[in-house]
Amino acid sequence: MSRSDRPRADHFEPESDTLEVSFSTLEDEAGLMVSDLIERNQFRLFTDCPVSPTPVDPGEHQFPVDAAVAVAAAEIALPTVVSVCVRNEAGELLAETDHSAYEEFPEGRYSLELCGPIKIYLRVGGPVTVASDVNRTHIGFDGVREVRVGARSHHEGPAATLTTTSNPLDVMAAVSEFSSALKTTSPERSYPTLRGHPPLVELGEQLEVPDGVASPETGVQLELPAEYESIYVAAPLAYYLAADVVPGDRPRLVTDDGFEHDLDTVRGFETEVERVLKQTFFLDCVTRTEGYYSVDLHERGAVEADLDLNFEWLYDQPLRTQVEEYLSLPFGVVEDELPEWRMTSHVAPTPENVELLPFVTNDLAVVRTPQDQPEPSSEVQTTAASEFFRDASFTRSASADGAARSYVQPEATDSLEQSWIGDGAPIGASKATTNAFYNRLDRTPAEGNIGITVVCNDPRMADERDVVDEVYASRDELPFDVRVHHDLTRAELREVLSAEADLLHYIGHIDGEGFECADGKLDATTLTAAGPDAFLLNACQSYEQGSALIDAGAIAGIVTLSDVINSGAVRMGRMLARLLNRGFTVGSALEVARGDSIIGDQYTIIGDSSLSLARTDGGPPNVCVVRRRSGDRYELEWQTHPSTSFGMGSLVIPHLDGVDEHHLWSGDSRTFDLTREELRQFLSLETVPVKIDGSLVWSDELDFSKL
Repeated sequence: MSRSDRPRADHFEPESDTLEVSFSTLEDEAGLMVSDLIERNQFRLFTDCPVSPTPVDPGEHQFPVDAAVAVAAAEIALPTVVSVCVRNEAGELLAETDHSAYEEFPEGRYSLELCGPIKIYLRVGGPVTVASDVNRTHIGFDGVREVRVGARSHHEGPAATLTTTSNPLDVMAAVSEFSSALKTTSPERSYPTLRGHPPLVELGEQLEVPDGVASPETGVQLELPAEYESIYVAAPLAYYLAADVVPGDRPRLVTDDGFEHDLDTVRGFETEVERVLKQTFFLDCVTRTEGYYSVDLHERGAVEADLDLNFEWLYDQPLRTQVEEYLSLPFGVVEDELPEWRMTSHVAPTPENVELLPFVTNDLAVVRTPQDQPEPSSEVQTTAASEFFRDASFTRSASADGAARSYVQPEATDSLEQSWIGDGAPIGASKATTNAFYNRLDRTPAEGNIGITVVCNDPRMADERDVVDEVYASRDELPFDVRVHHDLTRAELREVLSAEADLLHYIGHIDGEGFECADGKLDATTLTAAGPDAFLLNACQSYEQGSALIDAGAIAGIVTLSDVINSGAVRMGRMLARLLNRGFTVGSALEVARGDSIIGDQYTIIGDSSLSLARTDGGPPNVCVVRRRSGDRYELEWQTHPSTSFGMGSLVIPHLDGVDEHHLWSGDSRTFDLTREELRQFLSLETVPVKIDGSLVWSDELDFSKL
């Protein structure tokens, strides 16, 4: 079947009629602001003249959108260089433009997909020109034309709730229905926007699958022992392959065509499942270049010569055939090019944790089932931090008594982040809880500026208050509403903790009795509802109070496991504020900040680490590692990090001259050899953290004359 004969992508239907995006005119320039009301992302479209957006039918777009408007303009400029996919009326991809691009299209009807932090589609008739310079992408017409602008939120919510008993056979049946959320079984499901959130699961008296929930028939099965350990580990793989999970004497993957792949190898069951997930996902990403997005993919060029695969033929085969072809290859031929996985989740194999499986699966996480039990400890300190305390003027502890809690240290993995689902406070991993994920699902649309609340309850810590206030107020293109409080009483702090906000940044003292206030202690466990979505409790021993905020309605927070030295906490507070301000998720912000602080290991995350404060206009959050070479040459490592807009399967491309290949999103470093001027130009495109000579600085603070 030729590409023009393949089904068009417009058969995908939106999952909800809830308004999740909005359109408004820009205040200071001519143009349109597109806002994701759930994920709090924004993207600006600059026009050559003032516009008056008029609502139109979203169904006119080839791909699903949440809302659409019509505007009249002769040119639309994008605030950064953004990939633009241009399709004709039949849905055929005519071109994908990037930096330094210039494409002209004759009279016709076109759909233009803008690959930014919000999915935006333009429909327009007439000749179209798409051109990109160093800073912006320009879309021009032959005069004033009506342009229909549609947008879709990256927010994904589950469409149904399954009920299962604690019987492993019923859990198998429930997990088999996770793939009902896939929007396609073609290789394009490797794009995050085409993998819907699996249905929720709750424990009950009997197995119940709501009407309308039906997984696609792919002819793939996972035969597993009827035990939680095996089911939990295999859940993301079953979802991604739309495989039925059935009981079997030994773990294996089988298809209706007679293919069999053993999952109980000398490497161990968990490792084998991980390999199958990564290998099939990666080769889907390569195969999909024969489909709707025929981009020049770096990873395809790197492995194609070593693979005996006909990708053009393979693209049109059923999923079970694709899986058989993929797994006929040794893992080693693709291992070096695999994207760095975002998440490894350590899930205790207990019945109640089945309710967290949909969220783990939605992350496409590698799953481990730990056997170690949490161990009691009264103090967790790194050697470096303990040495630092000897000369400390004061810490942020309000009490000499440390919190009595149990700790667990998950086994190290090669994923970007780790989460812990079980008893105990994890070291080096986020503590994922059911409440946090359900709170995320309940996040409601919110218009207006991003709300930041800063509380400083100790005048000796005013340095951090002043610094973070300045940081949060520093983004002109994404205004923040920053409210600063200090020396609050218990009643005043209770009111602040109950008020809606996108982020609470607390600076002060916390101990086992609660937040220290001007007139005593406030225990967060007494709150009926917490208003902030995210929080940073930059105080000693803030783990328990952070847990209470999650229980009361918050989604994610950064907390401390021990006492923290004030000077180190100020540095961590400033760095975390800047990272959150630039669109890093709570999880990736802490991972980056940890590496720049002697007390970084004293901080951890409670809740949904994938939550981000805001992102506007640009590409994925990234860190640039710069190394000096001889003469005027520098080595740049470009490390991308996850966000709501960029996840497993997304495409990224650095805006560097001579670089025209896309890469799969991952944390893996991509290395480029640049001159000083090329480096300066690249780092001037946006404000990013830069690691140079072992220290983390920001690109807007670099003095290139001294490099």
